[in-house]
Amino acid sequence: MNQKLLATDPRTGHAMSKITETARTTASILMEIEAVLFRPEDPFTFTSGRISPVYVDCRKIISFPRARARLMDMAVELIQRNIGYESIDAIAGGETAGIPFAAMIAERMGLPMLYVRKKPKGFGRDAQIEGYMAEGSRVLLVEDLATDGGSKLNFVEAIRKAGGKCDHTFVFFHYGIFPQSVSDLAKEGVTLHALATWWDALKVAEEKGYLQNDNLVTVRSFLSNPNEWSKERSGKAD
Repeated sequence: MNQKLLATDPRTGHAMSKITETARTTASILMEIEAVLFRPEDPFTFTSGRISPVYVDCRKIISFPRARARLMDMAVELIQRNIGYESIDAIAGGETAGIPFAAMIAERMGLPMLYVRKKPKGFGRDAQIEGYMAEGSRVLLVEDLATDGGSKLNFVEAIRKAGGKCDHTFVFFHYGIFPQSVSDLAKEGVTLHALATWWDALKVAEEKGYLQNDNLVTVRSFLSNPNEWSKERSGKAD
């Protein structure tokens, strides 16, 4: 598994090439606003119990106007390049982190915006989709990031159950270290699109001197096998 992750692009499964300018800019911005952090000497412990030398919080993007604008521009460029200019009818944000990003992308693309609850409201219309979605609408699901892809499938199912078509999902940051994040979505006919992965962030961190020597080795070791790395430090794994 490690060799495959290192030899292929986690976003596409294709042979890896040098980091794209979009990925480099994204990673640089996220580091500058401290949305992406490296802490190999004092690893993070997540609520799941996993131990990790890296951490990402894309919600920070909303508080930095100039960084936010550039990321939204790159998001729209990627969406139009990879999906098309007239191939999407609506943009849906996943509750809750995806909602502001979906609104900004929908505004830039001149499209209706929706949001998807994690579960039906439980009263009134008992809606899980908020906003107007015409039957058969081609909907792009937007979230902040993707780890193993599990939450995306829940939102996609809700969109499809409500009569929409959802074949694509976009995130700003894709972990790129869990193969199922791509394969599980692909099994359901969904393609994952992202601006950058942890491999891109690691490359930029190395270029900028954020990580050197043993710290660089430690982070690369985690990205190559996150489950084993966590277990070796008495943390949980999938």
